[in-house]
Amino acid sequence: MDVELKQLRCLVAIVDEGTFTDAAIALGVSQAAVSRSLASLERALGVRLLRRTSREVTPTGTGLRVLAHARRVLGEVDGLVREATSGHARLRMGYAWAALGRHTPAFQRRWAAAHPGTDLQLVRANSSTAGLAEGACDLSVVRRPVDDRRFDSAIVGLERRLCAVAADDPLARRRSVRLADLSGRTLVVDRRTGTTTTDLWPPDSRPAIEETHDVDDWLTVISTGRCIGMTAEATAHQYPRPGVVYRPVRDAEPIAVRLAWWREDPHPAAQAAIELLTALYRGD
Repeated sequence: MDVELKQLRCLVAIVDEGTFTDAAIALGVSQAAVSRSLASLERALGVRLLRRTSREVTPTGTGLRVLAHARRVLGEVDGLVREATSGHARLRMGYAWAALGRHTPAFQRRWAAAHPGTDLQLVRANSSTAGLAEGACDLSVVRRPVDDRRFDSAIVGLERRLCAVAADDPLARRRSVRLADLSGRTLVVDRRTGTTTTDLWPPDSRPAIEETHDVDDWLTVISTGRCIGMTAEATAHQYPRPGVVYRPVRDAEPIAVRLAWWREDPHPAAQAAIELLTALYRGD
């Protein structure tokens, strides 16, 4: 069974325009070509799709069902074409939890001013590549090394590592904490996207681990006082939460912020995004 897009377009045009003649005009082909396309579609499907009289053309019951599917298929194809050809007109930037923290508004404003022809869209995707592997974005903000050989990445800045605790936790009264202060606690982490592992501590003093997969759940658990968290500085700017206090971990190494992209298919605006973000993290 061979069903072609031009056959579906003919069916939709005939119904929308009301006659074969008007459908031919709308499609820019001859009336005979419209008739041949419809006849070949009906042969391929083995059903009658339209009733034709001297006055009107109307869909059969089956024709109505096929017509609805045809509209969806054509809409999907049009969307596919827009997706494939919109590289210069849109930049989708994925992130798992915290986007760019305090730099997020400045990045959006500066990008709009410097690149008015490329619409910037921030896309939250809680996966290890922040939506890149899933096709949800063109660039992604990640805060751990990208090991997949399909992708390249560049470090655009560094962020402090913060501890998140309940507001009534004794650690909340301190201006900063050390890794040793957290070793006897239960740490809630997101193994898929998070930056915290027990490797930060010596083997004999590692905290207990509880897992989560969502930043809102992470904050909710921490606010109860049952667990603590450790995260990049950006999370504190993106997700201030009553009942949760963030404190710097003064003996933990900073977190590298990376932009990642498809190695074989980089977005045309990737380099511009890298340069702008690098400047923002430098404080330019």
